[in-house]
Amino acid sequence: MAVSTVKVTAKHIKKREKRIKKLIILIIILFLFLLIVFAVLSLFYRGGDFVITLDPNLALKSGLKMFDEEELKHDRLKFYAKGLEFMDNISINWLPKDIDNHKGGSHNGENYIAYTFYLENNGDKPADYWYELVIEDVIKNIDDAIRIMIIQNKERVVYAKINDVTKKEEKDTVAFYSNEQAIIEQRKALKVGDTDKYTIVIWLEGDDPDCLDHLIGGEIKISMRIIESHIDLKGR
Repeated sequence: MAVSTVKVTAKHIKKREKRIKKLIILIIILFLFLLIVFAVLSLFYRGGDFVITLDPNLALKSGLKMFDEEELKHDRLKFYAKGLEFMDNISINWLPKDIDNHKGGSHNGENYIAYTFYLENNGDKPADYWYELVIEDVIKNIDDAIRIMIIQNKERVVYAKINDVTKKEEKDTVAFYSNEQAIIEQRKALKVGDTDKYTIVIWLEGDDPDCLDHLIGGEIKISMRIIESHIDLKGR
């Protein structure tokens, strides 16, 4: 009986060891999976929180050139603006008055995203184009209190989501075009050799009635596109 008991016990030990090994492998696989998911999410929300693109077909046909260095003018079709790990709410009055005097590229503040770039007409005739700012993704309805300011050649316009309660535009703002397309504007007849300067500023407006505690932890992903024609996504 003693020998038999030893054999049975040994079998149980081996089975338990196999189960432990399988469990360890499963935990490692699960850990690696979570690591990959975290990396993907990090890229999605942190890797270039604001992307600006110039449609290559438009650039080819019109001669438009996009750059973010005023002197060097290295043309690009895409810019990745630096994001912020954390953005607290501020007032528009806290923004630098000369924020659009920056020569180009990212110039974020502690609680706002700012990017300056240029569009120059190197073609042989006046160029028309559209620009749109698209809300790619939103978490916890953070777009309720987001402000986007477009400064085009010193002309400033602030855009915001319409008030959920009053269904009216927030004070001193133009309402978002739709939930997906925040801004849609057309630029007509940019003369040959002329340049449009843009400064885009994004912040969380503390004076917005919708800027409440439930927005804490929210995130937003926005992109800007310079395109040849406007595709209406309203009501999609």
